[in-house]
Amino acid sequence: MPQHTPNRRICRDCDGFATAAITTGTRHPDGTRATLRVNCPSCKGTGHQLLAATLARVGR
Repeated sequence: MPQHTPNRRICRDCDGFATAAITTGTRHPDGTRATLRVNCPSCKGTGHQLLAATLARVGR
């Protein structure tokens, strides 16, 4: 029988795509584009959010 993994809530701000690569418009000497990696500020790059009850318990 397969083991079931608990469902984790997907971040509502990034829909699970927690990291984005943004081009700056400039190029490196070898011709590749210069990019910046940016993480979602809400989930901090994990793609999942904690439940509100968990956050309230940790904050005490």
